[in-house]
Amino acid sequence: MSNLFAARHTGTMPETRQQPWRDWLALALLMFPVLLVAVDNTALTFALPAIARSLDATGIQLLWIVDAYPLVLAGLLVAMGSLGDRIGRRRLLLVGSAGFAAVSAATAFAASAEWLIAGRAGLGFFGAMLMPSTLSLIRNIFPEPNRRRLAVAIWAAGFSGGAALGPIAGGWLVEHFWWGAVLLVAVPTILPLLVLGPVLLPESRDPHPGRVDLPSIAFSLLAMVPTVYGIKELATHGPGLVAFTGIGCGLLMGYVFIRRQRMLGRGGLTAPLLDVSLFGNRVFSTAIIANVLALFSYNGFILFLAQHLQLIEGQSPSASGVTMVPALIAMIVAGLLVVPLVKRVRPGFVVAGGLLLSTVAYSLVAFGDHSTGPAVLLAALLVLCLGVGAAETISNDLILGAAPAEKSGAASAISETGYEVGSLLGTAILGSILTASYQRNLRLPEAVSGLAPGAAVNQAGETLAGAAELAQGLPGPLAGTVMAAARTAFDSGVHITAAIALVLMAGAAVLAAVVLRKVPTAN
Repeated sequence: MSNLFAARHTGTMPETRQQPWRDWLALALLMFPVLLVAVDNTALTFALPAIARSLDATGIQLLWIVDAYPLVLAGLLVAMGSLGDRIGRRRLLLVGSAGFAAVSAATAFAASAEWLIAGRAGLGFFGAMLMPSTLSLIRNIFPEPNRRRLAVAIWAAGFSGGAALGPIAGGWLVEHFWWGAVLLVAVPTILPLLVLGPVLLPESRDPHPGRVDLPSIAFSLLAMVPTVYGIKELATHGPGLVAFTGIGCGLLMGYVFIRRQRMLGRGGLTAPLLDVSLFGNRVFSTAIIANVLALFSYNGFILFLAQHLQLIEGQSPSASGVTMVPALIAMIVAGLLVVPLVKRVRPGFVVAGGLLLSTVAYSLVAFGDHSTGPAVLLAALLVLCLGVGAAETISNDLILGAAPAEKSGAASAISETGYEVGSLLGTAILGSILTASYQRNLRLPEAVSGLAPGAAVNQAGETLAGAAELAQGLPGPLAGTVMAAARTAFDSGVHITAAIALVLMAGAAVLAAVVLRKVPTAN
């Protein structure tokens, strides 16, 4: 009877409970989709210069190539997490893995920027099935707090490891093959999960699920897409009707979505897609905010650092990836070291300390001199990664621990939504501001218009990659002048985005310290 009660409490049927060694094997298997998503994101970022040259992508198209994936993924994560609670988290994980591999293979051969953007959106659809499933399965495989905390740290380290591997593998593939090879990595990466998943992973689901509410899914998407589009328009073209209409429509649909989640028994809603009552827990909601802002700072930083190393410092994609590895390893180490630390220091102070390190990192960028090489930026990245590694591990454990086990899929989906919204906003807001600042501050020599095609000059005005491409076809002195102007314009945007991120990280650190200060140390 006690075993049956435990099984119902975790949402896992008795026959799926495993021996401890099988639990850790299952965790190792779950690392494959985690690595896949992390490698896909960072490898593609480092392939952007090659994509810009190959597909003649504009600055806005490059941002959509990056953002289409997390935009669709973030819009569907809650729906997919809820679906996993209903049909089984392992089943959803396997379906998503197969679809992700297939779409990756098709997108690798994109012949236009539009095709690539559409493919990235398709990857977001199947990616939304992967990440809530991995974290919710961890919650059910490891119900004990100490083992779960270590498992979450390893899960977070998988993201960091993938982020470290992505630039190296992606850079090597771009240099020796073509940028599409970066996407093909998904196929061999996902095979172990498809073969061994049915054997090693226990199935789990909510024992009392309601039906999936299709209007709620539509409202969640209608809330995300217009909002992000409006933010892009606002950052790139300034205040205008399109920008404010997009943001306004998105916020309105977000309000409608939340209202519908509270309409149990009305409008055909038998169970909410998102249990908004979870946000009534201050620990849960504050940990979500910490997730969003930590990933906001990290992805915004990586976006401009990748371009700086390759296009200003002249490093190859693989060399720039190797340059970042020490900092990314530091992120893994920080995530693992905070597991024993929270037995002595309150988790809230650990999260606040991690966010404070992110503030220090952006201070180095905002007030540092970038003209003498990448040393200041790489030092800032090291500090940033230490902070993100610590904050993300503990905030994710707080999220899982604060939610009922039978709602682990929904809670995991909210956590993953925080990941993706943070990533999305980091590239959408900071990336758009960076692009807009570059375009407004670039001053090309007049002699360029007489020596280069008009299309090349226009492309240089759009992106730093376009300026580097233009400089390659110009005489030496003039090429140097073009790159100097591009660097000045690019750095002006970097200082602005760093100052914005600095203020946000400082505010998040104070919030975490105040709200989470009473969470006790781990047993």
